[in-house]
Amino acid sequence: MRAILSVIHIVVSVMMIFAVLIQQRKQGGFSGVFGGGTQADSGQWQRFTSLTKLTIILAVIFMVTSFFIVFLN
Repeated sequence: MRAILSVIHIVVSVMMIFAVLIQQRKQGGFSGVFGGGTQADSGQWQRFTSLTKLTIILAVIFMVTSFFIVFLN
């Protein structure tokens, strides 16, 4: 069980690295880091690109597999 989970963890890690590296760079720099957006929008998930959504999903899977690997040890 631990070996399968470790393999999944490594595959997700590599996929997440590639997903982050191929994303388009925003021109805003650090303007959005500290609340650059002034309008709260409840439908923000629809505005994300598919690559951004994939990165978020991979990050969640990475965190869950990390938790289970630690829990099994």
